[in-house]
Parts: sequence; structure tokens; C-alpha cells
Amino acid sequence: MVDPVATPKRGRKRWIFMGLALLLIAFIWYRHSGSGPGLRKPAPQAVGVATAFSGSMPVMLDELGTVTPTATITVLPQLSGYLTQVAFTEGENVTKGQFLAEIDPRPYQIQLEQYQAALAKDTAALGQAKSDLARYQLLARQDSISAQQVSDQTFLVAQDTAATQADQANIDSARLNLAYCHITSPVAGKVGLRLVDPGNYVTPSSSTGIAVVTTMAPTTVIFSVAQADLAPVLVRLGQGATLPATAYASDDTTKLETGELSAVDNQMDTATGMVKLRAKFANANGALFPNEFVNIHLLVNTLQNATLVPSQAVQTGAPGTYVYVVNADDTVHVQPVTTGPTNGTDTVITKGLAPGDVVVTDGVDRLSEGAKVNVASSVSAP
Repeated sequence: MVDPVATPKRGRKRWIFMGLALLLIAFIWYRHSGSGPGLRKPAPQAVGVATAFSGSMPVMLDELGTVTPTATITVLPQLSGYLTQVAFTEGENVTKGQFLAEIDPRPYQIQLEQYQAALAKDTAALGQAKSDLARYQLLARQDSISAQQVSDQTFLVAQDTAATQADQANIDSARLNLAYCHITSPVAGKVGLRLVDPGNYVTPSSSTGIAVVTTMAPTTVIFSVAQADLAPVLVRLGQGATLPATAYASDDTTKLETGELSAVDNQMDTATGMVKLRAKFANANGALFPNEFVNIHLLVNTLQNATLVPSQAVQTGAPGTYVYVVNADDTVHVQPVTTGPTNGTDTVITKGLAPGDVVVTDGVDRLSEGAKVNVASSVSAP
């Protein structure tokens, strides 16, 4: 049985719900019609801009290298004996041929005198043999002696001649040993710490040596470049170009020395895909120390009339590498670009921009395609 009182109540509730629904629809229409306060157009974004310009860009390779002297010599004794004198001061600069140390020469002097005595004896025997040969040859012409005796004397002269030659060779060897007793520096450079003291018995088989002499000026730096970076270097060298190389300290800001690339290795390391290069430096002030790690900046080429923009204008995201270009109506659009070398401050744009285009450098984090901008600052081309 239907309650006559409940029926009018249900009707009133239905009308209330329908009225609320209409109000909600009207509010949504009001907000999306553009007349409400919620959808006001956002204010233009304040941005900093710069103008793409044409200029030059150095193409640099920045690599880690090791200072490698042109010569590092371990001075070894060439004969055995007691070390009687060490004439160098540790850490001093020495010249080529400078006296460093001496081995006791007396045993080798005595040996030299023995060889000289043997030479004198064999020389006398040779003189007697030649005199007898001359007399025998005269008697042979008078048929007063047999031909066999003359032949035997001829062979004896040859034997005594060979004996004197052997004696002379022994004398030369003994004199060379005496020269080896007087140890000199084979190169000009800086001598290291003393490795032996006077009174030690040294031999040619000693691996430690007496001292180490390292050339300081000129010197070289060996560094490695990747396979992809090698081709431009080889092209420039094939053109006869001189590639400047600058050495910096470990902080990569303190300049140590300026030189040039001198050699490229003849093979690549298959494990790393790197190839070694050598740069030569005058090192007149000794700023480059042997085995020191330095940063090498190698100037491979200089691009002329390249399109440049400040590096902070270049962005990376879903479109790839891009910049925001400011249109004439103060809106921006996303412009994909292809970048080239950079020096940290400016970046080369090889494709996508032309000199004169205005790009956003500051405030890009809140931009999107078609956004309205207000230029707050600009950077002029140099």
C-alpha cells in the first residue's frame, strides 16, 4: 500500500537533486567559457635571450697525459771494481760527458802494462824474423839455401806479425777499461739520488746502477685520444699543419707550458680503442716534471664563420637537442638543432639555426611550445 504522505516528499527530493545538477553544469560552463577567474591567460614568462652570431670556434681535445723525458739513463758500471769516488751532487744538473764516479783503475793499469810488454817482446821477435827472412832470400838467390827454409821463415814472419796485432788489440782493450773506470754522464740532464757509496764493489751485472740521469729540457708529454678523435688529427697532420699543445696542471687552470704535437703512435690499443700521441715542450723553466700527470689541450682546428649560441641555450629532452627560438610576436617555439664543438661558453650549431636568430638563455625551465615571453635581458654577440 502506497503512503500518500511519502510520495510528495520523494518528488521534492527529485527536484532538489535536479536543481543541484543544473547548478553544477552551469558552474562548469562558467569556468570553461573564459569568463571565470580560474582560466585567465597566464602572464608572459620573463626570459633572458641571446642572438645567434657567426664567429670562430677552436676545436680542442682535452686529454690526461704523463710527462715523459726524452731520455732516462741508469748509469751502470761497465767493469768490476771498487768505487773510489762519487763526484756528483744529488739533484744537480749535469752536462753530457761530465765526470760522475770512478772505479779503482790500478788493476786495469797493470794489465795495460803487461800487454805493452808483450807487444814489445813480439815486436822484437818480428824484427828478428824479418831480418832472417831477408838473409834467407838473398842466400836462396845464390842457391845457397833450400827453398823450404825460406818458405818456413816467411810463415814465421806472418805469425809474429799476427802476434803483435793481437798484443795491440789487448792494449786497446785495456785502455778502454781504463776509460770505463772514469764514469761520465751519457746525456745532459738532472742526476737523481745516489744509488751507491764510495767503497762499494760494483759489477756490470748490477741492476741498481750508480745514478739515474733524466733529461729535463726539452721534454715530452704522452697522452691518448679516442679512435673517433684521431681522424681529424691525422687529416691536419697530413696537411702539414702544426698542432699546438698546451699543458695545464692537475687543476686544469694553471698553465705550465706551450708546445706542439710531435708524433702519433703506429698502432691503436685494441683493449681501450685509444692511440698514444706525443707532444714536445721546450720546458726551459722546468715547469714540467718527469712522470707528472698534466692536462693537455690540443688545438686540432679552428672553425671559421660558424653559427654560435651561448651554451646555456642548448637543451636536451624529448625532441633531442633543441633551443627555444623567440618569434616576432614574443612567443617561442622549440627548434631542434645539431650541435658541434663547444668551448664551455659558446656552442657551435651546425644545423637548425642561422646568425641573427634569437634564442632563450634563461628561464627555459618554465617554457613550452607557443608560450608567451617577456624579454627581461639579452646577451649581445661579441
